[in-house]
Amino acid sequence: MALNCGIVGLPNVGKSTIFSALTSAPAEAANYPFCTIDPNVGIVNVPDERLKKISEIIVPAKEIPAVVEFVDIAGLVAGASKGEGLGNQFLSHIRQVGMIIHVVRCFDDADITHVNGKIAPESDIEIINIELALADLSTVEKRLEKNTKLLRSPDKAVSQKANAMIPLLERLKEALGDGKPARSLEYDDDELELIADLQLITMKKQMYVCNVDEDGLDGGNDYVKKVKAIADAEDAEAVVICGALEADIAALETEEEKQEFLEEAGLTESGLSRLIHKTYSTLGLRTFFTAGADENRAWTFKEGALAPEAAGVIHTDFQKGFIKADVYHCDDLFEYGSEDAIRKAGKLRQEGKLYAVKDGDVMHFKFNV
Repeated sequence: MALNCGIVGLPNVGKSTIFSALTSAPAEAANYPFCTIDPNVGIVNVPDERLKKISEIIVPAKEIPAVVEFVDIAGLVAGASKGEGLGNQFLSHIRQVGMIIHVVRCFDDADITHVNGKIAPESDIEIINIELALADLSTVEKRLEKNTKLLRSPDKAVSQKANAMIPLLERLKEALGDGKPARSLEYDDDELELIADLQLITMKKQMYVCNVDEDGLDGGNDYVKKVKAIADAEDAEAVVICGALEADIAALETEEEKQEFLEEAGLTESGLSRLIHKTYSTLGLRTFFTAGADENRAWTFKEGALAPEAAGVIHTDFQKGFIKADVYHCDDLFEYGSEDAIRKAGKLRQEGKLYAVKDGDVMHFKFNV
């Protein structure tokens, strides 16, 4: 799965405003549909207090946080799966991301046009979800047609695979035709392998972002409640953000100013920070650290990765020539106050190739190439 996420939604729901605040770089944002045609791509730092605390103990020359990539995809409209509003182009962008962040407008403002003339989160969500399902339905139907021909292939392996895919494709066709996402079905490992190359959009995990005005930050308005009910039914996350407020915070120059702004607004954490953490976690991403005088750095790895795979995140040579890793958890550093004290307390471990890396591990790799 790609380690990035695409921001989607109807036109004028606040996608580009949220993207600009996330990346602190201006994306096109205008009061008319399709102002974003080519997707904007932003690399966003993952806020992590643990890295700051590590640097207070092991003081480095520089500090490098983990990152996650966000892609601002133009607003979809009804008929996108048939090419309406440059839909085919936009849908192709969505296929390239690892998960979907679906921004839903949850505020009233007569000065900001709604593409359908009224604020209706349930309807807005349905439009996007149906268009994504219809796009996948087209993909499945084309594969079914292709598989029918492949059944007659003289290559036995090809014909057997085609035969194995047909009942699975029929199940997908029925679900997608009813507007249900592909991820709503259950699959075994073999079936997942069979459909992997279809790049189905609705197989991707989806998170909802309720874009509210400042009065809606408590999450209590009726629009937000409707989105959360849909998210709960899909076993998905729903995050409440005031895009306009986040844009104001992002425009401030220093972290101190941003923190003051949050405190004055009665907030302990920005909505964007919550969104980044939720996105990172939903993508199945975790963090290990390296620490030393030159650099303290947060590295991203996929949950369940073994030590050599984590080493490969730093450099492929580290993975190829992996010997072992000296490991302790950052909580041990916070408790004991130094690596020397950790070592004396017997908390520093040597781990081999079968060690499953834990979120928050501090690692020193030993390798030979």
